[in-house]
Amino acid sequence: MALSAFFFSIMGLLVRVAGERLPSSQIVLARSVAALALSWVLLRREGLSPWGNHRTLLAVRGLFGFGALVCFYWSLVHMPLAEATVIHFTSPVFTAVLAALLLREPLRAIDLASVFVSLVGVLLVARPSALFGGAAVPLEPRAVAISVLGALLSSAAYVVVRKARGLDHPLVVVFWFPLVATPLAIPPALRDWIAPTPKEWLVLLGVAVATQFAQVFMTEGLHREPAGRATAITYLQIVFAGTWGVLFLGEIPELLTLAGAALIGGSVIALAVWPKRELAPSPEE
Repeated sequence: MALSAFFFSIMGLLVRVAGERLPSSQIVLARSVAALALSWVLLRREGLSPWGNHRTLLAVRGLFGFGALVCFYWSLVHMPLAEATVIHFTSPVFTAVLAALLLREPLRAIDLASVFVSLVGVLLVARPSALFGGAAVPLEPRAVAISVLGALLSSAAYVVVRKARGLDHPLVVVFWFPLVATPLAIPPALRDWIAPTPKEWLVLLGVAVATQFAQVFMTEGLHREPAGRATAITYLQIVFAGTWGVLFLGEIPELLTLAGAALIGGSVIALAVWPKRELAPSPEE
């Protein structure tokens, strides 16, 4: 799970680099096509059928994952790296609510408290002018809304993965994500197409490879250990993202962003260590 967090953070950095000139829709398509090819190779190497046993669940997971990917990549291009990662990391908390509603998992006071604290953390990261006035530089409201939507869609994808756990091989679950995402990504990418330079092609390939490693490690981790035990480890992704932002992008997180990250991370860790609860961690995209 720590390796998954590391590779997801590398993916975020590379998306931000590619997005300096290329539209996010094009990055989504490149990532989906490359991931589809890599997933196919892994399936053939293991001698597994790619079509799975529960195709409806796999397709639904792919749809939610595609929506989350579009929102997350858009926010990575249009927001500071640390802020986009922090807001997207609210998805484990939203997963608790969705799991209660859709999977009939018990919803406890700690779950509701974590949702409230996480939303306060989002407000600190977003820094809306209505609440903070001129005391802080606010993020663009549309960017925050799209980032939160991506977190919600990720939560829905995780709930589907939970529902399908044990029904299909982890590599099959990983394969169906780009299988669904690739045809959906083609129309917007063609609409916004900009010819990549050789360097940008390498960056796009890096996005796909980093994401593939991250998803494989995450899916394997969720199948090997209770998800709640792994959630605290995925909090490393925020630390990695903040570090890359400082080192490579010159982005210094504001104090309110750090406070918001602490609230969101604390909520996720509280859910992870609370007894008798399994909660899927953030980003699968």
